[in-house]
Amino acid sequence: MAKGSKEIPMEILGDITKAKYSVNMNEIVGTHDILFVCLDTLRYDVAFNEQEKNGTPNLNRYGKWEKRHAPGNFTYPSHLAMFAGFLPTPAEPMPMFEMERLFIPKDMAANTPTPKGAFLFEGASFVEGLEKVGYETICVGGVGFFNKRTEINRVLPSLFKRSYWHPSFSCHIKDSFENQLNFIERKLKEYDNNKRVFMYLNIDSIHYPNYFYLEGAKGDSVDTHAAALQYVDNHIERLFDLFRARGKTFVIACSDHGSCYGEDGYHFHCLSHEIVYTVPYKHFIL
Repeated sequence: MAKGSKEIPMEILGDITKAKYSVNMNEIVGTHDILFVCLDTLRYDVAFNEQEKNGTPNLNRYGKWEKRHAPGNFTYPSHLAMFAGFLPTPAEPMPMFEMERLFIPKDMAANTPTPKGAFLFEGASFVEGLEKVGYETICVGGVGFFNKRTEINRVLPSLFKRSYWHPSFSCHIKDSFENQLNFIERKLKEYDNNKRVFMYLNIDSIHYPNYFYLEGAKGDSVDTHAAALQYVDNHIERLFDLFRARGKTFVIACSDHGSCYGEDGYHFHCLSHEIVYTVPYKHFIL
């Protein structure tokens, strides 16, 4: 140990045997389809408020949102981290080894304790890891980082065996989520129900611009953000039904970051304001 440095107290690292797992990913992988739904840009406070007043009855069926911290403050870094297994972490202080981790790189497992409920994957991302164990990995993009029109916008889609984007999926299109659903419905018909599928879906309706989801709005605001979430909720059960028809499906639903609308003088994201890095998260089985 370097001179002057101190050992990290074990109570900060935590006891791996005390980690509480709501699901054993080693029982999920190989037996279930896996659906990762990113509600791009969704703020935790808006998600929570809509949950409490039942503005999102379909999402509410699958449990309450957890308050978590995103691993990045805009789409690109947050997704690079999440696809590497670093999903949003609990907002409340918690010992590192007692956090529920769904996916852990095998490269890291040799240096840290490994919880029994986590799936150890091979490769640079759990997307690659799932492909190695037989999953068809599919990305249905939304925001520009998935459109494959530039080198940087090909990075995230390239993690998948199959990746798709269309201008009608863009956040500037009011019915973008419905267009994505129409595509997904056609795409899933290509796969036998016995073929395990991992699909990542980037829903960008909540991303700017979202003013057109609230009649009479002249610009984006917290209210139009909420209206965009309500639009997504109105159609999301169709997505779940498509996977439910295939069989058992494990769903991860979360945001990659939030967005400011003038709070403390801040606007948009790509900045480390509490509203930006505090996100909603839940996972469940269909």
